Amino acid sequence: MQYLKNLLLICLTIILISSCRGKTIITSLPRSTPEEEGVSSEAVLKFVEAADKNVNEIHSFMFLRHGKVIAEGWWHPYRPDLKHTMYSLSKSITSTAVGFATSEKQLAVNDRVTSFFPYEVPETLSAKLFRMTVKDLITMSAGQEYDPTYKVMGNRGSWVNTFLRTPVLNEPGTKFLYNSLATYMLSAIVQKVTGQKVIDYLTSRLFEPLQITGADWEESTQGVSTGGWGLRLKTEDIAKVGQLYLQKGFWNGKQLLPREWIEEATSFKIDQAPGARQEVKDSSDWMQGYCYQFWRCRYNAYRGDGAFGQFMIIMPDQDAVIVMTSETEDMQKELNLVWKYLLPAMSNEKFSPNNKALSELNQKLSDLALPIYQKSESSTLEKEISGKRYDFKPNGSHIQSIRLNFSDTLVSFFLKKDNTDYQLGFSHGDWHFSETELPGPNLLPNNNPDMLRPYKVAGSYTWLDNNSIELTLRYIESPHTETITCIFLDDKVGISMKNIFNMNKIVPLTEGFIADKQ
Repeated sequence: MQYLKNLLLICLTIILISSCRGKTIITSLPRSTPEEEGVSSEAVLKFVEAADKNVNEIHSFMFLRHGKVIAEGWWHPYRPDLKHTMYSLSKSITSTAVGFATSEKQLAVNDRVTSFFPYEVPETLSAKLFRMTVKDLITMSAGQEYDPTYKVMGNRGSWVNTFLRTPVLNEPGTKFLYNSLATYMLSAIVQKVTGQKVIDYLTSRLFEPLQITGADWEESTQGVSTGGWGLRLKTEDIAKVGQLYLQKGFWNGKQLLPREWIEEATSFKIDQAPGARQEVKDSSDWMQGYCYQFWRCRYNAYRGDGAFGQFMIIMPDQDAVIVMTSETEDMQKELNLVWKYLLPAMSNEKFSPNNKALSELNQKLSDLALPIYQKSESSTLEKEISGKRYDFKPNGSHIQSIRLNFSDTLVSFFLKKDNTDYQLGFSHGDWHFSETELPGPNLLPNNNPDMLRPYKVAGSYTWLDNNSIELTLRYIESPHTETITCIFLDDKVGISMKNIFNMNKIVPLTEGFIADKQ
């Protein structure tokens, strides 16, 4: 009888979450309840509430215990069927590709980097560059004077060549320096020895066995997966990879990756801050040691992570995996919530069913939504400005013109920028879903933007006052949001575009004037 009750609860959980806002849950991982897997539903609820209150914004969350999903949620307008930019969490997947290549004897971690690119090596080869190995790349200890990643942004030349010509100041393997182009080199090496891009190489070895579909990865102009960033996966895809690592490479009766590689890749390799005070190290998950493109955490956990809070946390002692996607500037605060609420919530024994707490948790998870700022639905200016085009003088934002069309439920925003026309839609009090060719905010400018287009977006608007309208544009397969503000004064308009990269800066309004009515 108890078994049937638990089964019913699991089914109700999935139905409840699936019905929320039209979301479709991907059910390839088994589902269970927190109590059935020795976790307190009350504690998970407190974590979600704390995340809502204390983190800038979380987009998705998934909690696995004993290989089963016991809690999951997406903050509307984000959804389980959408991919999410991983930023540097991509590095852990590149490391996985290196693991497959070493297990197939395609390369070894002690191979010299220059041996793979004899025609790219500088004419004057330094002894330190000559001694640099794959292991130095994968442990972020290449010895270079600086991270050359930004030197290749927008550069159509050889990224490998740029990396190899960056001065090697320290003996490789001796000093930690976070270096995303070093991970690109790992991707280039895997492609060199296998004849396949990393994303293609991983398809039959990782993605297909784990039933991961739709993944994509940005490339350099040389056609090499960027490696250190640019991978897009769904939340559950990340959870599957985390579970594979938790199971030491074992999946559905097969050893996909050697157990020895998993243990080697996730164990301490280099100290990021050897001179830091112990009390500082004790409070930081960025000072526990670096592995093979994984970070050690406190509490004997380890993780892959990406900028703005993309997390895949593996907790071997608790037999748990926790995944989060977000846009936050304080990633440590996000991890602290995991240690405060979820870590102590796990027991080695099952808990008695707690239907009340489980119901409250499921309701909270099904209702998750990012707030929509609403001040005023309309302005007396709408009829006057609707359909009018505003042309701009030359400006640093390269905005040439804008036009707004108002209907009962939608604002259509027409933007001409860099000689390209874009149309965006915004609803009041809800999200309008569409696609656009307009590139969104990005930490690393995309060298091949056509790979990711069209971008999926959700738009919402409000009038801040009678003269100022705010348009919120969420790029829902990335962590980022663009906030467009238009201020109408007499026959002129000012426009600013804000995102997380310029939030602390004064964004000047670009002044325009009314052109002919269209």
